[in-house]
This record gives sequence, C-alpha cells and structure tokens, in this order.
Amino acid sequence: MVSFLGFGSSSDASSSTSTTPSAVSSRTPSPELGAVKKEVNPLNPQGLKPCCACPETKQARDDCFIRSSPGEGDENCKAFIEAHKACMRGYGFKV
Repeated sequence: MVSFLGFGSSSDASSSTSTTPSAVSSRTPSPELGAVKKEVNPLNPQGLKPCCACPETKQARDDCFIRSSPGEGDENCKAFIEAHKACMRGYGFKV
C-alpha cells in the first residue's frame, strides 16, 4: 500500500524518500543565483528613475500646463513637452 504523504505500513518505509542534507541543499538557491550584477546604463550612470531625471524641463512643462486653459495645454506647451522628451531620451529612457 502506497501513501501520498509517505506514511504507511512498514513495507512502505523502504520506498519512501528521506530528507537528507543533500536533498535540502538542492532546494536552496545557490549564492551565485542571488548575486546578480545590476547593469549600469552609460547614459544614466547614477541610475535615476524617470520621475527624477529631468527636473528642470519637467517643471517648465508642468508650469505651462497649469497656466494654459483646459484643453489647450497640448498645443501651447508643445515646445516644453518636446524639450522634456529630449532630456529623458538623453538619459536613455524610451519616451
């Protein structure tokens, strides 16, 4: 008789698997897998996130949108939008 949990009659004891240190260590991730080196973008060596990359152009773009009438920001602020996109691309972000 075979049990799903490995418990059963004494005849099943020879067929059940035991937890040995080697079996346990095979389930433990090796240190090599956990130590992944983070690649550095040569355009953004400081590792800035998109929200922090271009504060000057972002502020100018946002100020333009705030000063514009609703629905007119896209046209009125086109130069600021393009300047911010160019700055972001300079850091390697795909916008």
